[in-house]
Amino acid sequence: MTEQIYKGLAGVVADHTAVSKVNPESNSLLYRGYPVQELAAELSFEEVALLLWNGELPSAAEKEEFRGFERSHRALDPRVRAAIDLLPLDCHPMDVGRTAVSVLGANHPLSEDSSPEAELIKAKELFAAFPAVVAYDQRRRRELELVEPREDLDYSQNFLWMTFGEEAPEEVVDAFRVSMVLYAEHSFNASTFTARVVTSTLADLHSAVTAAIGALKGPLHGGANEAVMHTFEEIGIDPAETREAAAARAKAWMEQALAEKRKVMGFGHRVYKSGDSRVPTMKQALDAMVEYYGRGELMGLYDGLEAAMGEAKNILPNLDYPAGPTYHLMGFDTEMFTPLFIAARITGWTAHIAEQRANNALIRPLSAYNGPDERHL
Repeated sequence: MTEQIYKGLAGVVADHTAVSKVNPESNSLLYRGYPVQELAAELSFEEVALLLWNGELPSAAEKEEFRGFERSHRALDPRVRAAIDLLPLDCHPMDVGRTAVSVLGANHPLSEDSSPEAELIKAKELFAAFPAVVAYDQRRRRELELVEPREDLDYSQNFLWMTFGEEAPEEVVDAFRVSMVLYAEHSFNASTFTARVVTSTLADLHSAVTAAIGALKGPLHGGANEAVMHTFEEIGIDPAETREAAAARAKAWMEQALAEKRKVMGFGHRVYKSGDSRVPTMKQALDAMVEYYGRGELMGLYDGLEAAMGEAKNILPNLDYPAGPTYHLMGFDTEMFTPLFIAARITGWTAHIAEQRANNALIRPLSAYNGPDERHL
C-alpha cells in the first residue's frame, strides 16, 4: 500500500487553535475572532498582545497593569548585551535575536516552571525585552552607543526611540504600530508550528521561541521582507526619479526576472487565495510613509513590480511586500526587518505555546521510507 504524502504538510489539519484563523468568507485574518484590520485601526500593540494571550480584549485595569509591567522590563539585560558584543558585526541580526532569547531563557528564574502563570510572565517579559535587542544591534553595527528606554513612551514610541535616539514623528510611530499588529500572529505558519513542536516535547518557553526564530530566518518565511528590499536595491533606488519612471524600470525588471524563472519574494501566500488580507492595511501605512518622506520613487518601484507580477502570473503581494519598504523609510537597516518580525510574533508564538501546553500531545508525524530495501554486510 502506498502512503499518501502531503509535502510540506499542505492541507493537513494538525490541531485545533483558538488564537487566530483566516475567515474564507471575508478573507480576513482574525485574532481571537477580531479582524486584524480593525485591531490595527483602533488598538495599541500592547492591547493586541493582551488579546492574543488572554483571549479577550483587556479591561482598563488590565491595560494599566500591563503598561507598568512592560515599561519596567524594557532595559537591555547586561548579560544579553555581553553576549551580543561577542558576536561578529557581520553575522545576521537573526543570529543575534536567537542568541539573546537563549541567554534570557538560560538566566530566567522561572525557566523550568511551565505553569500557566509562569509562562505568561515569561511571555510578557520577552515581549518587553526584545525591542532593546533589535535597537542595540542596529546601533552597534553603526558604531553608535546604546540608548536607554524611556518609561514615558508607549511600546512603539520607545522601540523607535531606542533604535534612533530621537522621538519619532506621530506618522512614523503609527505606521510602525500597524506593522507590529499585522505581524503579531498567523496561525500554524512555519515558525509557530516549530514553536508548538518544541513545546510538545515539554521543552521550556525560551527554547520554543529560539527554535521559532530559526524557522523565521528563512527567506521562504520571515526573511521575505528583507528580500523585497534587496529586490528594490537591485533594481536601483533613485530618490530624484519620478514615480512613473521608477515604475517603468521596475516593470521591465520583473518581466525579465520572470522570463529567467527567478523567484521574486513578497508575492503569493499558501493560505490566501484572494490576496493577503493584511496587505491593504500595511499598504496604507506605506503610503503614509511615502507621503511623509516625499519618496514617490519607492512607490513607483512598488507599483511596477506589482503590476508586472499581476499581469504575468496573477499573483498578489503578501504582507512582506509593503512592510519592507515601510521599514526602509523609517530608517531600519534591511537586515533588521526580520528581527522586527520577531518582536511582533513573540506575541503569537507565546500564545500558541500556552495553548499547546494546555492540551498537549507530542507532535511526531510518520514518514514514508523510500531508501534501499533491507540489506546486510
